[in-house]
Amino acid sequence: MNKTLLVAQREYVEHLRTKTFWIGVLIAPIGIALVYTLMFLLAGKTDLRKYAVLDHSEGAWVSKVIDRRIADDDLDKILGSRKISTEERRPLLDQAKAKLSKLPQGHPLRELLTAMVSSGVLAEIDKAGGWDKASSALKARIYGIVVPWALRVSQSEKQRVQVTSVATGMAMKDYVRVPVPDEGEDTEKVLNQKLQKGEIFAYFVIGSDPLAEEHHSKYVSNNLTDFKLRSWYGDYVTKVVRERHVQRLKKEKDLTPGDVAAIQRSFRFEEKKLSATGEEEAVVESDKVRKYAPLAFVYVLWMAVFMAAQMLLTNTVEEKSNRIIEVLLSSVSPTQLMHGKIYGIALTGLTVVGSWALFFVVGVKLAPSLLSGSTEAQFAKLGLDHVISDPAYLGSFLAYFLSGYLIYAAILVALGSVCNSLKEAQNLQQPVVFLLMVPFVVMFPIVGDPNGTLARIITYIPLYTPFAMMNRAGGPPPLWEYLASSGVILATLWIAFRGAAKVFRVGVLMTGKPPRLGEILKWLRAPVS
Repeated sequence: MNKTLLVAQREYVEHLRTKTFWIGVLIAPIGIALVYTLMFLLAGKTDLRKYAVLDHSEGAWVSKVIDRRIADDDLDKILGSRKISTEERRPLLDQAKAKLSKLPQGHPLRELLTAMVSSGVLAEIDKAGGWDKASSALKARIYGIVVPWALRVSQSEKQRVQVTSVATGMAMKDYVRVPVPDEGEDTEKVLNQKLQKGEIFAYFVIGSDPLAEEHHSKYVSNNLTDFKLRSWYGDYVTKVVRERHVQRLKKEKDLTPGDVAAIQRSFRFEEKKLSATGEEEAVVESDKVRKYAPLAFVYVLWMAVFMAAQMLLTNTVEEKSNRIIEVLLSSVSPTQLMHGKIYGIALTGLTVVGSWALFFVVGVKLAPSLLSGSTEAQFAKLGLDHVISDPAYLGSFLAYFLSGYLIYAAILVALGSVCNSLKEAQNLQQPVVFLLMVPFVVMFPIVGDPNGTLARIITYIPLYTPFAMMNRAGGPPPLWEYLASSGVILATLWIAFRGAAKVFRVGVLMTGKPPRLGEILKWLRAPVS
């Protein structure tokens, strides 16, 4: 038993003596903290969504009621809750004056609060017993002040930021309704042009009879993966239409099953997108699959780099410890040896990925013959066969897969060359693992908004460019971004291979004590022969 404890002690101390162990110990909590911080910051974060509403209902009653509902929700953010118990309720007039005293001159909220105070409507609501007991006429007066103010302020980026930084959670923080151009019958055509130019994210068309089962309402957008705007506005429409159904049915004596179904039914917009020529097209399941397909490609690259990390690090260490590396260097130069290792393991990774792809293709082709009835029809709607045969996707995948693989391979082979044992290699692998967590964390937000701010920022971080551009293939990005990102990738490859060659040629022949960071930096500054 004593000898067992001695062996355990030796193993424990051996690990603790290595610098790479302590690097791993420090990087692990820091990396986890950064990843979770990034996830927290990205949760629900999207670019501002500008939208328009073309309301064909009588007197545009649907959008008018929704404007008042949004204003009602925003008032809670501005004044605080108005719907609490009488004992705890603070007069609205006092709340407004307290807010006014804290706001600087020229602040957009001062204009709103001043208008509400000077109109006397807040005092009348307080006199009536609070918001819950206020008449519809009093509330309508408040909405008459808030709705036009919100529409005007939201059109100014500066004022919108000023307001939402004080009254957090207001609708205009994420969604801004833009006025619909009065173009008569050509209004939808104008909105389509705005959508094509990126001036708006989407627009809604509400049918002339929203209470009918076939109300002919639609939601038009070229982003098929971000459904937050549609859900947010659709929830308001559902509530408003249900309430109108209930009001109508209260006047009738008997409820039919159809009436009950109408009350329970959610209001659904027919999804539309614009073709390359600007024409409206119905959104089908295969369109959504094509937009989400890049996720699979990114995940495959992510897995492939993980596999390469293990092979590149351990392979070099084993050859160093067995003195095989010295025999190899008698026949080839260090740079040739490094390149050969990278390309050989890259081909190994491609073989694995190619095998996966082959199995997937065979599965997609055979699946229809193995399925039957409705299941076969549902599978056909996914359009997977078109995704795997799309030259744009396959070309992007091959180009970005190879470039991403080679960038990380160069880094890993350089790290492997300075390690003298598998323990050191495994400890040095941890920083690479945490670097790779970033594209894994952001891949869902990017596919949800492939041309948004986050996607563009990640695109120009060299270590993540291949992941980001592959993830954005469903967008797709404009041509200039393909060219710019290609330049970033080529420059990164050149720097990575040049730096790796400098480290590899010295590190691969070193034994004993691992080099310090200062020594490695000296190697990087040295010229390559």
